[in-house]
Amino acid sequence: MGPDCAPGPAAPWRKVLWEPQPYPDNYVDQRFLEELRRNEGIRQYRYWPVVKEAGFVGQQLSCVAIFITVWLYMEQGLLSPERLLWTSLTCALLGYGLYQALTSQFESGCELRTRLADLQSATIFLSFTFGFSPVLKTLTESVSTDTVYAMSAVMLLAHLVSFPYAHPSPPGSLSLNAALFASVCLASRLPGALHTFAMLSCALLVFALWPCLLQKLRENTPRQFTGLCVGVCIGGVGGLGSQSPGGALLLALTLGSVTLLCPLLLVRLQRHKDNIHGPWDEAQIHEDLSHFLH
Repeated sequence: MGPDCAPGPAAPWRKVLWEPQPYPDNYVDQRFLEELRRNEGIRQYRYWPVVKEAGFVGQQLSCVAIFITVWLYMEQGLLSPERLLWTSLTCALLGYGLYQALTSQFESGCELRTRLADLQSATIFLSFTFGFSPVLKTLTESVSTDTVYAMSAVMLLAHLVSFPYAHPSPPGSLSLNAALFASVCLASRLPGALHTFAMLSCALLVFALWPCLLQKLRENTPRQFTGLCVGVCIGGVGGLGSQSPGGALLLALTLGSVTLLCPLLLVRLQRHKDNIHGPWDEAQIHEDLSHFLH
């Protein structure tokens, strides 16, 4: 057989490199594409389940809007710090009771220790926050108001971007720290130390405790979770509309895009997804090789 002649049927091609064959190294036969696989292991999405999951993103946007609305009311003197503290305390107690009701407890002793630990943590945080409120009030006196507002906006945006929407309980450290930093910046522009303490307590309730309760509702009561997300979104748009109709309209458009339009685009574009797999893929070792390391 000459070098330019096609190999005959007496010498079938084999996909091996350890034995000499009368074929070029890059030669493949007609069976090469028989192992082609398309869209292997791709998850198929449906519209309404995606909308339901996107509701968590929408309600987090609304929580930020509600927090900003509360701060605007306090800055304008329309909401007293005492009223905000009592409201936050009531919401915290109701939320904690609901969280405990949704959490299955197997040992009463463990449940008692958990509640005592939670009470101790809350007492320590509130005590330190109340004691440092005068310091936090004067923390940004040397910084211009425009700079404080810009830092707050950037930190709230970082909170939304870095928030762990898949598993928000507990919230991510970067997301929570960004939200608390923005809260301190905004609270430092309020009239008194009690205002600062009330605003920081509200921030802890909104950005740290509320996601844990919402995650528990998503795991145990999906229908109530969906309704609560819708209610939070309506509350965010309505509250912001009382202070800034333009901001409320922008928030409503953003919520509509995130919760309705983006899931629709995801489902529509999924049909154009085309991943191919075949013998050209890199080899993957599925055998447990840990015993070779000893």
